[in-house]
Amino acid sequence: MRPPLRSFLFIPGDSEKKLAKVAGCGADAVILDLEDAVLPENKPRARALVSAFLAAAPRGARPTRYWVRVNPFDTGLMLQDLAAVMPGGPDGIMQPKTNGPEDVRRLSHYLDALEAAHGIEAGSIQILPVATETAVAPFTLGRFADAGLERLAGITWGAEDLSTALGASTNLDANGEWAFTYKMVRSLCLLAAHASGVQAIDTLYVDFRDDAGLRASCRAARAEGFSGRVAIHPAQVAGINDSFMPSAEEIDHARRVLAAFAASPGAGAVGLDGKMVDIPHLRQAERVLAQAEAFGG
Repeated sequence: MRPPLRSFLFIPGDSEKKLAKVAGCGADAVILDLEDAVLPENKPRARALVSAFLAAAPRGARPTRYWVRVNPFDTGLMLQDLAAVMPGGPDGIMQPKTNGPEDVRRLSHYLDALEAAHGIEAGSIQILPVATETAVAPFTLGRFADAGLERLAGITWGAEDLSTALGASTNLDANGEWAFTYKMVRSLCLLAAHASGVQAIDTLYVDFRDDAGLRASCRAARAEGFSGRVAIHPAQVAGINDSFMPSAEEIDHARRVLAAFAASPGAGAVGLDGKMVDIPHLRQAERVLAQAEAFGG
């Protein structure tokens, strides 16, 4: 099983200079962007560059996982994007402005056909929908859990396009935190991802120069149940990767939880450090150790 993805770094698809730096970026995955980071007149060039970039590094020979953010259905550009990049076998597709599970299912059907056409292992290309960028999208988040979307790798959310869709002048409150609407959709994204058994990926942290703020925000997101985050600048990758790893203290505690249960076979609750821990604590300890092992912690 592939380890979870902590960091997704956006790379503008029309920038040869930035594409050339992918190998050393340190991100668990890069998102080769054909959508918002590319002006309309540059999209054909971006498709060509991303297509060549994918072809130059076949699967199994890549320094990280290569995802592509395509344009949404309502632009009429998605099929052009897919036709250009699928010969190179991307590891995943980020689907923006997703209105709900049926949009993901429709994209999955396209990928079924394109994988067959290009000799790519069936079902191997995953999908990460940005599932809160339209006014209708938040109302459909609860349906992901029962949708049976085998390609679904995670669910993420976005605030910028949603505020545009709502005609809002800002998505922040007077204290500089997310306004209520955006806190709500963020929580719904978190719940939908866990209900679906996939990763919950937090949205970008805008100020790429504020490493301390990024790390604090990521630690808080991990404590809530998010498992990764989108990055908009290479300087954010290390902070995201570090912050979504269990700390040494968490790993030590998890090991002691497992040891306490191992010492009391069949027990539903055991004492540790003067407190009772039960099966939910055991499951959480197992998750902590699995994540640490996945990234060499």
